[in-house]
Amino acid sequence: MGILAGAATLTGAGMINLLGKTKASPSEKVKVLTSDGKLVEVEQESVTSTSTSGGFEKIREGIPGKKFVMVIDLARCGNERTCIEDCQKMHKVLPPTEYIKVKRMKDSELGKPYWFPQLCYQCDNPPCTKVCPVDATFKRSDGIVAVDPERCVGCKFCMAACPYSSRTFNFGRRQQVAFSEQHKDDKNCCTLSHSDTIGTVSKCDFCPEEAAKGNLPACVRGCPNGTIFYGDENEDTVTNGEEVFQLSELIGSRAGYRQFETLGTKPRVYYLPQVKRNFPFEEAAAKHNNEE
Repeated sequence: MGILAGAATLTGAGMINLLGKTKASPSEKVKVLTSDGKLVEVEQESVTSTSTSGGFEKIREGIPGKKFVMVIDLARCGNERTCIEDCQKMHKVLPPTEYIKVKRMKDSELGKPYWFPQLCYQCDNPPCTKVCPVDATFKRSDGIVAVDPERCVGCKFCMAACPYSSRTFNFGRRQQVAFSEQHKDDKNCCTLSHSDTIGTVSKCDFCPEEAAKGNLPACVRGCPNGTIFYGDENEDTVTNGEEVFQLSELIGSRAGYRQFETLGTKPRVYYLPQVKRNFPFEEAAAKHNNEE
């Protein structure tokens, strides 16, 4: 906790009850974390608990019978950035905030560079959920790791714990605040991870509200090259909207892998190696992305 406290600054509520849902008598002392990262003991009655209103309780319920999974074919990615732009529209976030990042990668000195889309991997053993002091980020039954914006206090512990740097923080940029206010009544926004609240964390959420309607996530629909496949592990099927594959066969025959497998996080996103590319790598597109 000490390491994480040093890497994160609390915003929003001044103190967070580290005991979570543990009940205590009014005279009992409890440990809390102050906004400057210090662990202190105070009277229970002086701590204001963080609770979730009914509006976001539904996000904790996974879609019954589903286990969502994604496959990304690196040989098809041409850094068109439409996946990023469509994701931003879906979640109502403005640049430079990006839930999907397309990175320039190169595996060896003699190898050629390629594009590597990276997003939240919805891990089955997510380190982010283990460090959240208020249970704002959690694992759903359908495989999705979600964020409850009404519980999030912006401590950034989850950001520090994620080895994939997949989360973003709402610093309250004036343009984003104005944009969010303008679209606050838009019912087409994915609410699982989108939050208008300044000082909270958000991320990619696999667009489960779209899946519940029978639609593919915004990033899958937006890719012109069919790079991203989405589906249900329980059904052993993934699709990019045009092609349908058996998940286990696709991963097995194409040597699919998960990033940082040895960490034991068990990501729900698989990559297909960038062999037999559909088109050559173009350096001109690198101006929008991070270096390898």
